[in-house]
Order: sequence, then C-alpha cells, then structure tokens
Amino acid sequence: MNATTLEKMRKMKFFGMFRTFKTNLESGKLEDYTPDEMIANLIEAEWDDRQNRNIERHLKNARFRYKAALEELHYHTGRNVDKNLIMRFAECKFIDKNENILITGSTGIGKSYIASALGHQACSFGYKVAYYSTAKLFGKLKMAKADGSYIKEIAKIERQHLLILDDFGLQPLDGPSRAMLMEIIEDRHGKSSTIITSQVPVSKWHDIIGEKTVADAILDRIIHEAHRLDLKGESLRKKSSNSSEMITT
Repeated sequence: MNATTLEKMRKMKFFGMFRTFKTNLESGKLEDYTPDEMIANLIEAEWDDRQNRNIERHLKNARFRYKAALEELHYHTGRNVDKNLIMRFAECKFIDKNENILITGSTGIGKSYIASALGHQACSFGYKVAYYSTAKLFGKLKMAKADGSYIKEIAKIERQHLLILDDFGLQPLDGPSRAMLMEIIEDRHGKSSTIITSQVPVSKWHDIIGEKTVADAILDRIIHEAHRLDLKGESLRKKSSNSSEMITT
C-alpha cells in the first residue's frame, strides 16, 4: 500500500509529500506521528516544496546578470546608500504600490548589483521579475519586429511585476528605441514597477531620450513619485582590483 501511495504522489507531482513520506518510511518514524500530525507534516512539506520551486522558476525566468543578495550589500561611508531605505525596499511594498526606483552613479559603483539584489528579493516573495540590459533589450525588440514576435515580447514585459532596465543611457536613443521605450513605460505606468540604473544623472535623461514631446511623456511617467538612489564614491571594481594587487605583491 505504501509503495502504491508513493507512486501516486509522484505521478500527481506531490514531490514534497513524496520525499517526506518516503523518508519517514525508510527511517521508521511513521509511528512517531498521530494521523493529524502526519497529514500536517506532509502538507507543510508539499507547501514548502512548491514555494521553493516557484521561486526557482521566477529566478530562472528573470535572467539576472548577477547572483546578488541584499545581505551582501556594502554600506560604506560615502557611498550614499541608506540601509534603512534599502531595507524598506526589501519588503517589496514599492511593487505593490507600482512605484519605480531610479539608481544612478558612476561605473562600478554597484548600481546593477543593488537592482539585481532587489530583483532576487522580489522573486523570493513570488513576484514576476525580468532583468534586461537596456541596449540589448532594444536590439532584441528590433529583431522581434523583423520576425513578427514583437507583440509577444512586449506582452511578456508588461506581465512582469518588476522590470529592471540596467545601464540606461549609455548612448542616445534612436527613433525606434524611443518608441519602444514609450510603449513599455506607457503599458506599465500605474500598473507595475520598474527599476532603472544609469551612469547618467536623471537631469540628463531628457537629452538621452531625445524628441522633446516623447521625452517629456516618458520621464513624467518614470520619475513621478519614483524613489531615487544617487550612489557616490569610488568604483568597487577598482577597490577590489587594488585589494587583490596588495594581497599578491
């Protein structure tokens, strides 16, 4: 009977229950539980297993550039990173409120890492997240227009609870990229959240986008009630490189 029960659990994809029941059978611990305790134990195991698989699926679909964790962020003096603010972001209430986060600062200062860490945190809470290098995203969407999959790609972006656009503004937007950005921001405005990282100060984004009317419309939707992190200090990559040289010399 136990073998049949295990097989049915496996076929029904109750993998948490399957592993827990099998372990208890093999260890001879079934007699240690009352019937209601055993049911509670199996349900809890299945619940945890499905939650973990859901998180793993979200992380895989997000396609993060970095494996980042909020616990590993550095709050060095002079970086202008408010730990209390980051901890509030970690609660992901900004996603529930459809708010944006804009992270600016010089290259190597940790913008992408913070954005990715917040994205990982959102995945752990069950939110759908997508990470893109901004330039690569526009290149991908241009190819999608050519092969007829553009609407599908745009719909996929719109479904994400959190969209991360990394390295925005490395080069001025051309006409097609500007139109794509407008469509993405318009679809998400008031319905979902976006994190944007950039080496360029927000005050200069207007020039990056180009075409005054479109730039005004995009920035009005992005910046309104957005949280801002303006990182300061020396490149963390440079510091890491210098530390390695000191260790080896």
